[in-house]
Amino acid sequence: MKYRELGKTGLKVSEIGLGGEWLERHDTKECREVILRCEEAGINILDCWMSEPNVRTNIGLAIKGRRDKWIIQGHVGSTWQDGQYVRTRDLDKVKPAFQDLLKRLGTDYIDLGMIHYVDRVDDFETVFRGPFLDYVLELKEKGVIRHIGMSTHNPATAKLAVESGIVEMILFSVNPAFDMVPPSDDIETYFSETYDEGLQGIDPERAEFYKLAEKAGVGITVMKGYAGGRLFDAGRSPFGVALTPVQCLHYALTRPAVASVLVGAETREQVEAAVAYETAGEEEKDYASVLAKAPTHAYVGECTYCGHCKPCPMDIDIAMVNKLYDLAVMQKEVPASVREHYRALPANAGDCIGCGGCESRCPFGVKVTERMEKTRALFKD
Repeated sequence: MKYRELGKTGLKVSEIGLGGEWLERHDTKECREVILRCEEAGINILDCWMSEPNVRTNIGLAIKGRRDKWIIQGHVGSTWQDGQYVRTRDLDKVKPAFQDLLKRLGTDYIDLGMIHYVDRVDDFETVFRGPFLDYVLELKEKGVIRHIGMSTHNPATAKLAVESGIVEMILFSVNPAFDMVPPSDDIETYFSETYDEGLQGIDPERAEFYKLAEKAGVGITVMKGYAGGRLFDAGRSPFGVALTPVQCLHYALTRPAVASVLVGAETREQVEAAVAYETAGEEEKDYASVLAKAPTHAYVGECTYCGHCKPCPMDIDIAMVNKLYDLAVMQKEVPASVREHYRALPANAGDCIGCGGCESRCPFGVKVTERMEKTRALFKD
């Protein structure tokens, strides 16, 4: 298992994590089996947004005596009322629900205290300009939560979170289908049966969010990496082709700022399918060729950092150079941190000989040599 830095939190999280949502369907023994298999595979991060009491208890029992092996995302604002889940900002409901989470998980702290499910801009304003945030800050001051996070499906509120300077990491929905849909505060939009045929790549606001998060050192953990399983079925996929779990994981893990994909596994077999990513070859990970040949929604002309451009005769990491270029052009001046990363590369755009081999391999028709020239000029190679 490989591990990545989660933004500036100082935490190293496994590339593959566990999203606990589907564990609600299972008893104590079955939950324990899934969580133990995750541990065996080196998975060290799990998300528990669910408020249902039994699943919280079952997770707590499964990690009992091994709490220190897990980085837990626990949500503030997810409550259980009258036998059902309710998202709320009412502190009279929020506080006891969070204390219940601690008790049932058998812990006195949560590594990543998630401000739960902020998809609307007006809700963001309510949370960040009122007593809800005061409560979250109080929890952090007391050490009950170690880092402040937020969960959202909407890049508009995700960008506000990055800009707040308060949120240290974000749980965000990432997959190639969602990435092409314009921002929405209605999650059902992302699960539409059909998308606008005019869309030809990543929505600009989502792309901007990824870059902003990378620049600010705000880490991203991923939910909905499989789009609820739609992407595994050519008949239901908006692309008209099927992807594999490994391809979906690779897509998410090549987005800027992404540290871990939290897979909604409910069986040992589903854990196995996800951790197969760690031993998969480049051909198995290749989502780009599949999308480029899809009957709809090809990512024409834009770099997705997929790495198909390799190998370079000058040993340039073209995907990384492109990523740093994209980060740099967001500002009037190249940020010092981006320039430092660029200068530290063993080879960069200044070493490009313009042979065009990379372009012949790019499935999306990116004009790589042109981008190398622009990068060379920007960084003054």
